Amino acid sequence: MRVFKEEQKFTQPLIYIGLTIATLVIFTPIIKEWNSISQLPLNKQLGSLSGGVILGLMAILFLFLKLRTRIDEKGISFKFTPFHFKSILIHWKEVDKAYLRKYNAISEYGGWGIKGGIPWVKGNGRAYNVKGNIGLQLELRNGKRILIGTQKKNEVEAVLKRYSSKIKTNEI
Repeated sequence: MRVFKEEQKFTQPLIYIGLTIATLVIFTPIIKEWNSISQLPLNKQLGSLSGGVILGLMAILFLFLKLRTRIDEKGISFKFTPFHFKSILIHWKEVDKAYLRKYNAISEYGGWGIKGGIPWVKGNGRAYNVKGNIGLQLELRNGKRILIGTQKKNEVEAVLKRYSSKIKTNEI
């Protein structure tokens, strides 16, 4: 039995550089004007700090975002933490085609993360991706399409070859 596992996180430096710049832009005026802000009523103080709170929540979200993928004899499962509480399993009997392909996250899906495709490009389906431009494209028997991003192209190719007979014969 061959099992493929992958865990991806948002580790791109540009994300963290952007968050750092945004932090400086938001907090520099607050620090400079703190004496004035501290004299305001509590609701206005909270309004002044709300941008920082939102930015902090975004930073925490990026730290916890993870895409976990598993391919085994049952099928292909994935979980995008913290949005999925349990893994989504696609059984081999549900898969019509499974193959690796190069994709453009922005033009085909509108970016990275959990994306439903962009309205003017029909038929792309849903994408679950964190970075890069290589993904496991699934075409399901019910007509749905799912793309799961990967950083381990060769390993995915090997495990797909291993289980390709389950797709062709529609084994359970």
